[in-house]
Amino acid sequence: MGLLEVTHLKKNFGGLTAVDNVGFQVDRGEIVGLIGPNGSGKTTVFNLVSGFYRPDLGEITFRGENICGQKPHAICKKGIARTFQIVKPLPKMTVFKNVRIGAYNRSSSQKIADRSVEEILEMTDLGSKRDEIAANLTIGDQKRLELARCLATGPELLLLDEMMAGLNPVERDKMISVIKNINGKGISILIIEHHVNVIMSLSYRVIVLDYGKKIAEGTPEQVGKNEDVIKAYLGDQAVVKR
Repeated sequence: MGLLEVTHLKKNFGGLTAVDNVGFQVDRGEIVGLIGPNGSGKTTVFNLVSGFYRPDLGEITFRGENICGQKPHAICKKGIARTFQIVKPLPKMTVFKNVRIGAYNRSSSQKIADRSVEEILEMTDLGSKRDEIAANLTIGDQKRLELARCLATGPELLLLDEMMAGLNPVERDKMISVIKNINGKGISILIIEHHVNVIMSLSYRVIVLDYGKKIAEGTPEQVGKNEDVIKAYLGDQAVVKR
């Protein structure tokens, strides 16, 4: 049984079917990529898994429990945390205090929470920024702060939505290193990303959506050679092996 299992998932918005009979799983310790053209249903899947939407059909199980219909805060307490495409730190608070708020998801003790925050800031390469006001951070630092706030909740599964968007090559390399480090701690990751080379280099497996349907799943090498994927999404973009 996978850590996360999604079966026959469907979500309609009026006459539009955003997610159509999608199924996949994320095993413990994996990084799984979720790719597809704009409007293919990727973020809707994240919203369904994290409790912001309720599916019309299908089932989402986490550690063997059906979590469909549960509120986002309850799902977070169970061990699923997510980032958003547009980061929204608490702008007038320091980096440290932004992360500490997330740490109270697991502990009511400030001493224990603070110890956790220190570890997370080092893990996300934000230790030197701990006392800076969040509004003054670069976009790269704000993205890693978003990630740090998620980690502070103590997740077993991270849902990362477009973490590389807006980053320059140096910032992307730093983010890739941070994500690999987090995964090395045993945290599973489901990641949406438009930078194909990034997703192919990070992922153990890749799932491809198009018009709300899953059109392919496999290793980065298998997906990169799939004719349906090339036609729908990859085109002539280069594929980098892990």
